[in-house]
Amino acid sequence: MQQAANGWLDGRGFPRCATSTSQSDKLLFSYYAIVWSLTNSLSLSPVGSNYVMSNGGGVLSSTTHLLDFLEEPIPGVGTYDDFHTIDWVREKCKDRERHRKINTKKKESAWEFTKSLYDAWSGWLVVTLTGLASGALAGLIDISADWLNDIKEGVCLNAMWFNHEQCCWGSNETTFAERDKCPQWKSWAGLILGQEEGPGSYIMNYFMYIYWALSFALLAVLLVKVFAPYACGSGIPEIKTILSGFIIRGYLGKWTLLIKTVTLVLAVASGLSLGKEGPLVHVACCCGNIFSYLFPKYSKNEAKKREVLSAASAAGVSVAFGAPIGGVLFSLEEVSYYFPLKTLWRSFFAALVAAFVLRSINPFGNSRLVLFYVEYHTPWYLFELIPFILLGVFGGLWGAFFIKANIAWCRRRKSTRFGKYPVLEVIFVAAITAVVAFPNPYTRQNTSELIKELFTDCGPLESSQLCQYRSQMNGSKAFGDASPNKPAGPGVYTAMWQLCLALVFKIIMTIFTFGLKVPAGLFIPSMAIGAIAGRIVGIAVEQLAYYHHDWLVFREWCEVGTDCITPGLYAMVGAAACLGGVTRMTVSLVVIVFELTGGLEYIVPLMAAVMTSKWVGDAFGREGIYESHIRLNGYPFLDAKSEFTHTTLAREVMRPQRSDPPLAVLTQDDLTVEELQVIINETSYNGFPVIVSKESQRLVGFALRRDITIAIENARRKQEGILLTSRVYFTQHAPTLPADSPRPLKLRSILDMSPFTVTDHTPMEIVVDIFRKLGLRQCLVTHNGRLLGIITKKDILRHMAQLTNQDPDNIMFN
Repeated sequence: MQQAANGWLDGRGFPRCATSTSQSDKLLFSYYAIVWSLTNSLSLSPVGSNYVMSNGGGVLSSTTHLLDFLEEPIPGVGTYDDFHTIDWVREKCKDRERHRKINTKKKESAWEFTKSLYDAWSGWLVVTLTGLASGALAGLIDISADWLNDIKEGVCLNAMWFNHEQCCWGSNETTFAERDKCPQWKSWAGLILGQEEGPGSYIMNYFMYIYWALSFALLAVLLVKVFAPYACGSGIPEIKTILSGFIIRGYLGKWTLLIKTVTLVLAVASGLSLGKEGPLVHVACCCGNIFSYLFPKYSKNEAKKREVLSAASAAGVSVAFGAPIGGVLFSLEEVSYYFPLKTLWRSFFAALVAAFVLRSINPFGNSRLVLFYVEYHTPWYLFELIPFILLGVFGGLWGAFFIKANIAWCRRRKSTRFGKYPVLEVIFVAAITAVVAFPNPYTRQNTSELIKELFTDCGPLESSQLCQYRSQMNGSKAFGDASPNKPAGPGVYTAMWQLCLALVFKIIMTIFTFGLKVPAGLFIPSMAIGAIAGRIVGIAVEQLAYYHHDWLVFREWCEVGTDCITPGLYAMVGAAACLGGVTRMTVSLVVIVFELTGGLEYIVPLMAAVMTSKWVGDAFGREGIYESHIRLNGYPFLDAKSEFTHTTLAREVMRPQRSDPPLAVLTQDDLTVEELQVIINETSYNGFPVIVSKESQRLVGFALRRDITIAIENARRKQEGILLTSRVYFTQHAPTLPADSPRPLKLRSILDMSPFTVTDHTPMEIVVDIFRKLGLRQCLVTHNGRLLGIITKKDILRHMAQLTNQDPDNIMFN
């Protein structure tokens, strides 16, 4: 591999990566050695006087190196256009060069030493600021969403900024059975009609509920459409793509952050089947991106900036679920593409700071980081693994069904006229959701409140319908002494039917809601579906144990009158299983749910359900919902989890093929500025291989289209005598020219003298692995040192799509 021979030189002939390496750098260099061992031996052939060719690359003499080192860098060279992929290797080497200069200068003066300390601590500073901002925004979103959600049902007369629960905190007229009713809180019927009960009041409350839901949804979609189109959706598929090295300008900008924060509150309050947890990751990444511009170490290096975004993703999940450790594991397992050890520490610190800020704000008034924090005190028994695994099967089936149905609907939205009217679509879905949701108390309430009620174990202080069990003494409802292992009363059976209807409603509406042009998370709706199914199964097992306690499976461990079944635990396991079936997360999901409940002893049921849901879901397709949306949108993302098992070779994938036009190349010293501009204007390629001559086809290096354009414009501004007939050369010394020739233009400083190359017989399995692990944008193909073609990331994605019978034209971006 040419990069192994010439990989110690950067794009201007600098020694590449000559400083001491971190653990991630050692992995990078060890991979060079692996790639080198898989390639053919190189044949050296002298060309010119200043460099020798080694399978197409140039190794510079020390004199040439010194001259290039003294050249002034061209402003703008090394930056990237929108919808392009960064060069990870070049960015890493730029950072090492910056670090080398700082270490050299810090001994010169106290000021330089202070600057070196600032540079060393800038990483911790930026993640601290990101954690602070993420926690503060999450608290603001939680408080605002709860208040607007309660506005749909009524208003607090004493203080309009209080939600329903806060309004009744100071009241002395609440009862245990109706603790949410107090004179200070007025429903819209009571406020408008003057009466709280009756058919007219019900219709008025129904109408106001629909009115507010449509108003919130309309305002949210209009703000997104007019001010920040990137603020829609979950954001996690795009975050994964950006962390893999793709550039999407504006996706993590200030306007996106502002509009996403406001519209997320409106979308959650509208009652749509969505959550705020996924978009909180997008919000946190916006904070990380904005703060990274305060530090040159990150603002001028796209690879370093992505380390901050990985830490921001951890902070986002930390404040979304109150799970700092789960947030770090989520960033590592689900979204990050490059995750060195120092990023792990900084992610942990960012998640810690964000959780601390959210805990200080205390948005739910329960001294917890999340609304549905629960604790169970009854142990689980071995027999219960059977229903837990069945819940895992349900979660896998639901995940596979949801992915296929949602992707089919989103693809139909893209290909039909229906997708051209996003505002009408949001209004239509919000209207159906509000009309159907209001009659059922389990769909009318906030989804987080629903999950809290389903997770909660029945006890003396619970007044939910789910806890209306009959007393064993006289058969009456034990409303104040509700506990498990008692016969279910009418309230429980009514709740069961309502939960079944809510399950069907949530399944259908979530499919059509995820993908709307409003901020929409998938974590909470998926957990709600699993929690409903789990609670139903838990109550069924509980009643089975009560009426058939003499069965063999119950006889040994479930005595009459003891609390041996916990329906809330089944709801928690079902929630984890359904979320795992949709996202295909495993380790991070178990830790997140474990941090939600605070119970170490329930890790085994969670692991069993989550692994079962993943196995069942993978049987229908290995992609999770986020990978499926990445593929649907055509983002150039090479998933490190997928395997490439085909036996194709590099020559079968490279361009040009026999039916294609010749490869567009540049020669090293016989082009004019006009000829170079003609090549650039007549093609749309992102870069061009530079060769010695058309006859030899020996490779010199690779020049990017953007760098060439910037270099020519810069030369015309700053150098006199650069004309259309000026000779362009990429060598160290100018070619011999007639005396009356215009001043030549030297572009050697923008030339990558060590492009990655493979031979035409290299298996594509190795090529794909190189692209994944080194984050390449393109790779040149040679045969005996002669240039044959080029393979880009887009070519690999197109090839992989063809092998799986998918449409290769979906690969939209370069």
